[in-house]
Amino acid sequence: MGSCDWNDGMNQVGKDGRGESVWLAFFFYDVLMQFAEVARDRNDLAFSDRCLTEARKFQENVEEHAWDGQWYTRAYFDNGEPLGSHTNTECQIDSIPQSWSVISGAGNPERARQAMMSAEERLVHPLLIQLFDPPFDRSVPSPGYIQGYVPGIRENGGQYTHAATWLVIARALLGDNDRAWELFSILNPVNHGITADQIATYKVEPYVVAADVYAVAPHTGRGGWTWYTGSAGWMYRILTETLLGLKLEGNELRLTPRLPKAWATCKIDYRYRQTLYRISISRSPDGSPGTSQITLNGVELSDGVIPLVDDQREHKVELGSFA
Repeated sequence: MGSCDWNDGMNQVGKDGRGESVWLAFFFYDVLMQFAEVARDRNDLAFSDRCLTEARKFQENVEEHAWDGQWYTRAYFDNGEPLGSHTNTECQIDSIPQSWSVISGAGNPERARQAMMSAEERLVHPLLIQLFDPPFDRSVPSPGYIQGYVPGIRENGGQYTHAATWLVIARALLGDNDRAWELFSILNPVNHGITADQIATYKVEPYVVAADVYAVAPHTGRGGWTWYTGSAGWMYRILTETLLGLKLEGNELRLTPRLPKAWATCKIDYRYRQTLYRISISRSPDGSPGTSQITLNGVELSDGVIPLVDDQREHKVELGSFA
């Protein structure tokens, strides 16, 4: 854990060099698995095998030491005390190890799904998705300067949108498309500015992403700082890559749409450099997944991959019978 991980406000958890971050273990697992593929592609088989070996160690250690019964703990202090455990009075559950147990693929499938259920039960509310709960106030040992924030504000138990986007991605990866879209709608700033009453609560621009949303009365639902947040990029990726399912791989495009059941069709205009691809996605009439079929300009693509060519001509892509 060191002086912090993703949450820089937890700068006292591992200040003596012995604290451990459970979230970072999941993240590191994901990094190692991806680097194993890179190394194998470059024929560095020894380094690839080393990455896989180390990744398995992280996976095994997390399952042995970080499962708290209904969710994964967040971290361990230098003295070995847990953080993000039901035994804590503050920060009993943190969203990011639950999300990354799914995103990384490292979590035991049954445990990861249970962890996500617990996170949603504790952290998802009509106006926001909390980072963790309860917020820090007087707990000992202190996790760091995060405890100096008002409880329920910013990283201290409010919505920290960057982390909330990961919860949406994880839910989508579990195959719960409708629920993933519901969670996305909570984060969508447009939905916080439809009425005058909503504007009076939200108080910030409803056309850009807010980095944080307050979770303490009488300011519950109030937006924090806007414009200046990397979570905007994650919101864009959720919509385009995770939910609409567009994945660019060099000069090829893959389609894996995760649309709500209420959507029978969806149309996307995708521009590749100076060339427009008009994509039409449709569900089978009876709503069953069926066998997906994808065509480019009327010709079926057997491998399901759309080759992209910048010929400045309009192309038509059709995908039918998606899940």
